[in-house]
Amino acid sequence: TSPFAWLRTRFYYLLIRLYFDQEFSIEEFTRGAKQAFSVVSKLLSQRKLDLLDELVSAEVLQVLKEKISLLPDNHRDALAADIDAIMYTTEGDVRIYYDDDGIKFVSILMRFWYLNGANLPDEVPGETKVFQIVFGDESTKEKRHLLTANYEFQREFTEGAKPDWTITRIEHPRLLE
Repeated sequence: TSPFAWLRTRFYYLLIRLYFDQEFSIEEFTRGAKQAFSVVSKLLSQRKLDLLDELVSAEVLQVLKEKISLLPDNHRDALAADIDAIMYTTEGDVRIYYDDDGIKFVSILMRFWYLNGANLPDEVPGETKVFQIVFGDESTKEKRHLLTANYEFQREFTEGAKPDWTITRIEHPRLLE
């Protein structure tokens, strides 16, 4: 990320701590986001969408129900991310906003890079290269793909609101389109 983007996100984290949640920690949030990403991606892969009600917004869940039913098995398998297979995580955009009724929201976009052993072709649709990593020697090769996903987490900070983060956007580029 650029130094400007890094500085901007740190400023937003300071605002979150000052005005919304004095206990907020990006490290703790990132740990929770990784766990949520792993759980949600596995449930998507297994088509257990009914278990996502409390984790994912109703709008996103409706879109996912349509998309998941159309996915080939290998793409569906590639959605699953074991928490130990997450290679890198970074925060993307951070937004603080108020709606017309004075309700306060914070949203944080998280980007995940993870290894997955799904049987994907070398090139996935859309002419995007899927990085492959081979473990072992020639006789016992295990091919893994380095895949990305973007999950946006949103929390309402209006007084009296539940202190839960909800996933309001799920993107698995070239897999879940």
